[in-house]
Amino acid sequence: MENNFWIFIKNKKIGTIFGVVFLLFLAVILILFIFEKNKQLSEIKSAVIVIPKRIAKIEKILEEPPKPKYEYVYKPGPISMEKIKKQGCVADGILSEYGGDTKSAVAMINRSNCQYLHRALETWLDTPDFQKAVEIMEKIKKPGIIYGMFIAEAIRTGERSFEDGGKEFDFSDMCRNGSKNIWGEHTCKPSISEKEYREYIKHITREAMDIGIQSFLFGQIYFQDSADLKNSKMKDVLEDMREYAKEKGIEIVIGAQTGNITDEKYLRMFDYIEGGVGIGDDGVIEEGPCWSHMESCWALLWHEKYSKKANNVLLHLDWSGLLFDDMSVYARMDKDKRAKTLKELYGYFTSRNMGFLMPMTATLNKDNGGCYGPKRRSYSASNKYSCQDEGIINSILAGKK
Repeated sequence: MENNFWIFIKNKKIGTIFGVVFLLFLAVILILFIFEKNKQLSEIKSAVIVIPKRIAKIEKILEEPPKPKYEYVYKPGPISMEKIKKQGCVADGILSEYGGDTKSAVAMINRSNCQYLHRALETWLDTPDFQKAVEIMEKIKKPGIIYGMFIAEAIRTGERSFEDGGKEFDFSDMCRNGSKNIWGEHTCKPSISEKEYREYIKHITREAMDIGIQSFLFGQIYFQDSADLKNSKMKDVLEDMREYAKEKGIEIVIGAQTGNITDEKYLRMFDYIEGGVGIGDDGVIEEGPCWSHMESCWALLWHEKYSKKANNVLLHLDWSGLLFDDMSVYARMDKDKRAKTLKELYGYFTSRNMGFLMPMTATLNKDNGGCYGPKRRSYSASNKYSCQDEGIINSILAGKK
């Protein structure tokens, strides 16, 4: 058909003007066609432009490393049980702002010879505040220091929540049967046998390792664990903690206040067992396996009944907030007697390959009547307050006689 059209044009001998007009008509059609196609292409192009912007945004996100959860994170080094035993100090709740004067406590630690801070992060009744802990750790300028965390045998129920990636822990589901309100209203003893408590421990211990804490102490484990030690879930808890530490490439140690438990297999699950010394007003310790001041057996863990079945033993001046506990007795002594007591206890226990942890901060009974720190219910060794024991403590830790 196309050939017939051109033959018709040739035979008719169409005039020049008509030919030009006809060609212009074809040109206009062609131009309109091109414009239409160009319009369609431009619309396609504008739709495609959005994609590179998204890609660029994704690439930017991939290039930028995720922001750390905390601006400062302590980088822990290797753990030495020798260092813990001979240069360990009780700094109860220093990372939880216990005592009433955290600034003074941090300054005291910075000028001390302490290389291990026992129970630095506390969880008695309350959930740990890791942000607060990090901010305080940043102010402690002691390379290689080992931080400890206390996993308390007391939790608060029904009043506070604690979230792990959107999961809200139910503290009422963590309680040991028959322990409701044992530490006051809305409290209980947590039980390792409860899955919710094990999940909570997993979360707080991993978070603690993430900020550089390496020593974990379970308070009065006979409250937290089942009386039937053969069916204890504690082994699973410890394995999970150690596995996470291995993944992070850090060393940790795990201890427990084991009381008068004598099951060797159970005691050796822990890297150390921990307890008080049970001193009298004269500063002397007793020789038996149980402290005579208590009706039930308040175990003296250096006794071979316990110590021979454990991996390591750490001892300190214990506190309970009662007027007859170690710290209350110690704080009522005069300064010379306190110095003599610390020297004798440190020498006695370290010579037997046990650790004696020096008192830097701890709890007192508010009516104790002896020396104290920022508050009457808080002991501090700082020279800023009335006890002023930091000199003798640093001298002992330095190995001076």
